[in-house]
Amino acid sequence: MNSTLKQHKVLVANRGEIALRVIRTCKAMGLKTVAVYSEPDIESLHVRFADEAYCLGPAPSSESYLNIDKILASCKDAGVTMIHPGYGFLSENAAFADACAKHNLIFVGPSSQVMTQMGDKIQARIAAKKAKLPLIEGSEDLKDAKQALNVAQEVGFPILLKAKAGGGGKGMRLVNTEKDLNSAFDMAQSEAQKAFGNGTLYIEKYLDKPRHIEVQVFGLSTGETLIFGLRDCSVQRRHQKIVEEAGQLGLKNQTQEKLHSMAKELCQSLNYQGAGTLEFLVDAQENIYFLEMNTRLQVEHPVTEWIYGVDLVRMQILNALQMDQNLHVPPARGHAIEVRIYAEKPTQNFLPSPGTIDFIQWPSGANVRVDSAIESGHSITSFYDPMIAKISCYGQNRDHCIQQSLIALSELKISGIDSNTQFLKQILMHPDFVANKVHTQFINESLMQNFGQNTWTASSVDLALSAVVSCQTQQDLKMPAADNEVAHSSWWQSGLETP
Repeated sequence: MNSTLKQHKVLVANRGEIALRVIRTCKAMGLKTVAVYSEPDIESLHVRFADEAYCLGPAPSSESYLNIDKILASCKDAGVTMIHPGYGFLSENAAFADACAKHNLIFVGPSSQVMTQMGDKIQARIAAKKAKLPLIEGSEDLKDAKQALNVAQEVGFPILLKAKAGGGGKGMRLVNTEKDLNSAFDMAQSEAQKAFGNGTLYIEKYLDKPRHIEVQVFGLSTGETLIFGLRDCSVQRRHQKIVEEAGQLGLKNQTQEKLHSMAKELCQSLNYQGAGTLEFLVDAQENIYFLEMNTRLQVEHPVTEWIYGVDLVRMQILNALQMDQNLHVPPARGHAIEVRIYAEKPTQNFLPSPGTIDFIQWPSGANVRVDSAIESGHSITSFYDPMIAKISCYGQNRDHCIQQSLIALSELKISGIDSNTQFLKQILMHPDFVANKVHTQFINESLMQNFGQNTWTASSVDLALSAVVSCQTQQDLKMPAADNEVAHSSWWQSGLETP
């Protein structure tokens, strides 16, 4: 173990699957780990797996995972030197990054100045404009619904109301007509205030059926910006991603090169360091529009790790310690798809389905990865996001990866609560998805009206059967594994105490 690493202990300021995922990498690197938890999470896997754990307080996030003072107090008690924020909660909170610096703690992320600039969606648009990135027509901060109406009339309906401090589809509303604006403004503002502590909204012109394309960037302490390709995150419900891909996305080479170039240009202008993601919308003619930048690790980072064989969390830690001089971009291989498993009811507008999971059986296989912190007997509460797991698969090409993903979903067994598993199967078997013809309205236009009907047609059964044959005949297919990673589905559970 490197002598520099021996000096550090890492507190993971998060919960659930991302906390467990970060702890896994820290342990692989030989770093001591500290978990924090709210009272209902006392038996959670991330708590049991860490070397130490400290209770932050009651279930509400404002009293636990968002309480900066309590987290810093835990750092002091544990003798922590470094904080990894995961994603969500305080991961893009510049005040938290500044507080860490004041307490001589290394924050695993970009500088608070960059975080402030790019976390503010309006300031991010200004930075993107300076870097000559194309923007969607829209507004700056809105004072009230009256001003929003004036902007919307100028831009033209439909428009999107978006939270200035937003993410994950929260505080976002599609407004098709003038009569819908006031109520949409009130709902979006209220949701944004509850989710981010900031109810400020802005407007973007709504694009018809674009693809949502991301660029994974990584800024080194040397000043170099690495580009780890693209992800397609177009398959969304209620503006939140549920299927993500990396690899063979079907974009023109020229479009891909432009996206890479734009991302690098913006990062260089910001002197950006660490992992980050630039999000773009790409229309049917492959015109590109900058959307926003996330100054953190993304939920969907596993698909990038699959095809490049890297560990982005390991890279983040090395970057924070300025030990990243030898990091580089390996050649991309194959295709990867991630599906998000939620405790929800797709037939009831994706209403959350809290409750106790009586039994859960995870899929397995050399080309399947499960990111989760859920086990049989675990309760899904209304306090936190209802995501149960992320299941990602690797294939030699996109068709093979779809087959792998269908097999993985067929092996997943959950009882006690409702989930979106069957809905995800229908997405993966839909002709437009198979043909790589998806866009951000794909679910609303192609699936919601018919969901619940039997879609296991003869052709889809043939597809599933061919997947089994493919699995049996491709014994040599392996994930391009990163150092310190295990290329099979139980990597996240390895070393965990049994319940």
